[in-house]
Amino acid sequence: MSEDHTASRRAAIGIVLIFLVSSTVGCLSDSQDHKGIELIVHYENTNGTIVDSYIDGDHVSTTNVFLDFDFSNTISENNLVEYGIQIDNDSEIFSVDPNIQSTISVEFSHHGIYEIIAYAMDDNNNLENKSITIRIEQQINWLESNTYEPTPLPIIPFPNNEGVLPSAIIINSTVENPVLIENIGGGREVEITWRLLDEQEDACQSKNEIVYEGEQATWKTIHFNTVETHELSISYDDGQDYIDVNHSVLIQYPSLESSSN
Repeated sequence: MSEDHTASRRAAIGIVLIFLVSSTVGCLSDSQDHKGIELIVHYENTNGTIVDSYIDGDHVSTTNVFLDFDFSNTISENNLVEYGIQIDNDSEIFSVDPNIQSTISVEFSHHGIYEIIAYAMDDNNNLENKSITIRIEQQINWLESNTYEPTPLPIIPFPNNEGVLPSAIIINSTVENPVLIENIGGGREVEITWRLLDEQEDACQSKNEIVYEGEQATWKTIHFNTVETHELSISYDDGQDYIDVNHSVLIQYPSLESSSN
C-alpha cells in the first residue's frame, strides 16, 4: 500500500471518527448498534504506571505500560475489515485485520490522561466507535550510593499530549548513613536538608534532618504544583560521611479513567 494511499485512508478515518465522537458524546456503551455493527471491546486495565530507574544519576531502564483491547466479541451484519485504536485524535492509528487477529496492544511511553477511540469498520465503510479514557502515571526510582554530593533529581510533570495536568507529585526519599567500618564504626552523624526547588530555584518545600551513623531518615511529602518543572536536591549542612540516597517519586493523576470491563 503506497504512503499516499495510507495517509488518505488515515485522514478519512480521522474525519469519520471526529464526526462520530461529536455526535455520540456521553454514549459509551459496549453495546452500540450502528449500521449493523455492535462494537464490544474488552479491556482489563485502563491505567498503569511507567517506571524509570536511575543509578548514581544514570538512567538504567524504563518499563512502559502496555494495555490490551480485545474486539473478539464484536458483532456485525457485514464483513468486518478493520479494528482500530486512535489516541488523542493523533494521525497514527493502530489497526488490525479482524480475519487475522482481534486484540490490539497499545504501548504508552509517557504519563498523562489519554482519550482513545476504539472502532470497528465493515466492508461497506460503516464504522462504529467508542471513547475510552486512560490514566498513565510515572514513577521514578533513584538510587545513589557512597556520595557526599548527591545529584539533584529533575521532575518534569508536563504530559506530552498537553492534556490534563497531574494532580500531585508524591515524594518518598530515604537517606542512609552507613557504618564507616563494619562492626567498628568510626563515622559520625551528618546533617542534611532536602529541598524541592521550583524553576526559580526557590524551595517550595524543605526538611532538615540529622542522620546518625548506621541509621537512616525519610522525607515523605506531597506537592500540588504541577505546572512547573522541579528539582529534588539534598545538601550537606554538617558532616563528611558518605551517604546512600533512595528517592521514589510518583507523578500522580486524578482517577478519570474508564472502568475496566
